Amino acid sequence: MHNSISVPKQIPLILVNDVLLPGSTLKITVTSSSTFSLLKNLLNSHNLASVIVGIVPSDDAETLNKIATAAAVTHVSVTNHPQPSCVLVLTGLCRIAIRRVVSDSPHITAQVQQLDNQVDGDDEDDDPGLQELVEKLRAAVSRLLQMMDPNSSTVSKLKKMLNVLPGSLLADLVASAVPTSRADKLAVLETVDVETRVKLLLRLLGKYTTDAEKGAGPGLRSGAGRVLLQRSPASLHDKRQGASDELAELEENLRRARLPPHADKVARQELERLKRMSQMNPESSVIRSYVELFAELPWDKASSDRLDLKKASADLDSDHYAMKALKKRVLEYLAVRQLKNSLRGPILCFVGPPGVGKTSVGRSIAGILGRQFHRISLGGVCNQSDIRGHRRTYIGAMPGRIIQGLKIAGVNNPVMLLDEIDKLTKGFNGDPAAALLEVLDPEQNCSFVDHYLNVPFDLSQVLFIATANTIKTIPAALLDRMELVHVSGYSQEEKLHIARRHLLPKQILEHGLTGDLLQVPDPVLAGIISGYTREAGVRSLERKLGSLCRAAAVRVVQAKTEPSSVSLPVVIDAAELENILGPAIFLDSELWSRVGQPGVAVGLAWTADGGSVMAVEASKMEGSGELVLTGQLGSVLKESAQLALNWVRTAASQYGIKLDGELLLSLDTHIHFPKGAEGKDGPSAGVTIATALVSLFAERPVLPGVAMTGEITLRGIVLPVGGVKEKVLTAHRAGLSKVILPKKCEKDLHDVPDNVKKELSFVFVSHMDEVLQAAFEGGFHAVSRGRLASKL
Repeated sequence: MHNSISVPKQIPLILVNDVLLPGSTLKITVTSSSTFSLLKNLLNSHNLASVIVGIVPSDDAETLNKIATAAAVTHVSVTNHPQPSCVLVLTGLCRIAIRRVVSDSPHITAQVQQLDNQVDGDDEDDDPGLQELVEKLRAAVSRLLQMMDPNSSTVSKLKKMLNVLPGSLLADLVASAVPTSRADKLAVLETVDVETRVKLLLRLLGKYTTDAEKGAGPGLRSGAGRVLLQRSPASLHDKRQGASDELAELEENLRRARLPPHADKVARQELERLKRMSQMNPESSVIRSYVELFAELPWDKASSDRLDLKKASADLDSDHYAMKALKKRVLEYLAVRQLKNSLRGPILCFVGPPGVGKTSVGRSIAGILGRQFHRISLGGVCNQSDIRGHRRTYIGAMPGRIIQGLKIAGVNNPVMLLDEIDKLTKGFNGDPAAALLEVLDPEQNCSFVDHYLNVPFDLSQVLFIATANTIKTIPAALLDRMELVHVSGYSQEEKLHIARRHLLPKQILEHGLTGDLLQVPDPVLAGIISGYTREAGVRSLERKLGSLCRAAAVRVVQAKTEPSSVSLPVVIDAAELENILGPAIFLDSELWSRVGQPGVAVGLAWTADGGSVMAVEASKMEGSGELVLTGQLGSVLKESAQLALNWVRTAASQYGIKLDGELLLSLDTHIHFPKGAEGKDGPSAGVTIATALVSLFAERPVLPGVAMTGEITLRGIVLPVGGVKEKVLTAHRAGLSKVILPKKCEKDLHDVPDNVKKELSFVFVSHMDEVLQAAFEGGFHAVSRGRLASKL
């Protein structure tokens, strides 16, 4: 009984280097985009079992082989590591002839003609001559199988099928199983006539049988891989000689690496184990990789530092504007390094809002010192093995990122940047932040032990630099091991300088322009900074400048094609700025429309992005004496609001505000913080809330242009808060004129740029009475000054 198949007249083609014969299987790895597109279309529109493709043994589409194999896709597996690829398992069905290529995009499709009519092959009973040839083929195959390894499962399966398969399929299967050359298999594929094909196989088998009797050692091919079941002494000698050469080279690499005694002892022991071990042992590749890591690590290789303070200072000023504290710390490190060359690498942590240049400063430091630079991104890392590596007992074990970074850098004293250290997360496989404790401890990292390496490695000469947006999410134990260097946001003037000196030239170069083709005046840059990018860093500013460059690029191209339509250079003015970027995003009227009314006060808040200006609103309504808080507030901020209301109730009579108990019982007080989609919390809003409540109940508006920050006690004492520099810069960016700060925060103004301090007036307070005198026009006169003075 014959099982007939029918191949469609038009099928997609896949080009391969190997030859797939009917009845055999082939596994191929697909990386080309055209074949990916083919598989996606086929699997989306067909059942996998019904997919038939043409397998063409050709290297390129220009020289397609005329005879190919129709095949069924029996398995598909997709992987994305180390690069996107797809593995297909194909089963050959029958021969086909390619008549005409229909299309070659997005994949090759051709019209084909089926050459083999049945899967089972031709009927041999009607042709005595063919039947005699097939019997000779079975005898030759049987004789060859006796010379091969009898324990092989492939050999035993072929013995069972030897007397069952028809001659046509048997010839194809044996041609696939025997380690024939590609030319021989291609000749078998192109031989459509069964009798001629059997004769060809008899000649090939005669050749292999003769070689086997001489000791050449035939093998057996199964599927896509070639498994040698018997090897000749000469072949084994060649392989052993090659393995011996590789081990000798590995031993020489270990000698050149100049390992310390404790590491050299372990590496030599593992190398001796590898020498005694058979290459067929699965553990040999594991040991080889382990010993190779010893040879590749920079145990005794270091780069020499360039210790020129004057040049380092000039380079830092050239690469980065402002950042005085950071530059000062780098120069201090260089100075101490000059005096004492054995200084252990400090653990610096640059803390600041996004886009202020923390990562780029780390790269600049490496260039100034003349060291290798390696960046490790820690954002989202949740497995301690990423830091300390896996135990070698696990399948697929590999060293951690620290040891891998040293291997890539090639020296034992690189500048290693641990980016986004505040975004480490704790997962099921341990806490990576805890794994960093040994790495970032100058007293311990001289003997850091990676789980994979399992040998101490000296990290004391590595200059570790971590970056973070906030220290709130960094565990206290890890934070204690690092030296914090705060990098604040930029003022308007600093942004203008950075844009003119760094960002605009960079964008002009990246967009294929020159300074002669695009001109952006300083007033326009200032308009972008104030109207489109109120951020602490400069990333949004750089994106806006990129938009200007793209618009200019269009006009430059137009000027080349139509010189009369566009004049060069392209000059961006205020009107053109709005045409390109649209209306300004940040308007002063947005804030001023809410202030100047009773019950509204402007507060300053610190955020991970730098700072924020917020108009706190308070209102009263008939009710039952409840305090209503809205704006997605945290527990600390809710307590501050309750505390501020209680202080206002206590001090109301002193300021002539009628606020007795009966009145409060009939009123609900509602305090709202705008931007309700953003969570808010922190101990710095008490002063602002109390001022807004006094303004509400006294029905007097707060002076416009006044912002404040600070926390209060039940007695009205103003407590100091943090983030003063960021808050002051935010007030300056928002166009405010007066800032009320706690008295004890006066020292924090030391880091604020001088031009910002000149454009703002500061009022330092220690009690709420002083806040009210500065926040309201003409002051806020109390009924009993003596009682207040006794509390100050």
